[in-house]
Amino acid sequence: MAVRSLESPEIGFEKMGPQHLDQVMAIEACSFPTPWPRQTFEFEIFYNELAEYVVAVVGTKVLGYGGMWMVLDDAHITNVAVHPAYRDRGIGRRLMLELMRRAVLRGGRRMTLEVRPSNHAARHLYKDLGFVERGVRPKYYQDNNEDAIIMWKDNLRG
Repeated sequence: MAVRSLESPEIGFEKMGPQHLDQVMAIEACSFPTPWPRQTFEFEIFYNELAEYVVAVVGTKVLGYGGMWMVLDDAHITNVAVHPAYRDRGIGRRLMLELMRRAVLRGGRRMTLEVRPSNHAARHLYKDLGFVERGVRPKYYQDNNEDAIIMWKDNLRG
């Protein structure tokens, strides 16, 4: 698939559903050292009333996904991933913007997330979207005890 077509409006965003899970699990497996099990995603999309998960799609092809929890007026990003074959094409940015849009629709005023210090691409994206580093969670990531940088965006509506 050509880069141009992936940057066109034909990328859509849908609420994650059971029909997406096989592709989401494949992306999860190649994106994270300790991927979430399928049951976790099933719980999130079927039972967690605080959760909102979306997929970026072209037709029925899932290019990436993202999720958040809405706690009062704070949105907490739980995960964002793009299939390796479609990275560096703006899909992660568009997923984040879609999550931010949906957070505002649900009354969100602020958004937070954790990111690995070693994930320079993600940190750059989040800073570009207006997130600022506010703290560290020591040894947050269980696979290698890497710290997590806590980032916040205070004004989702502006």
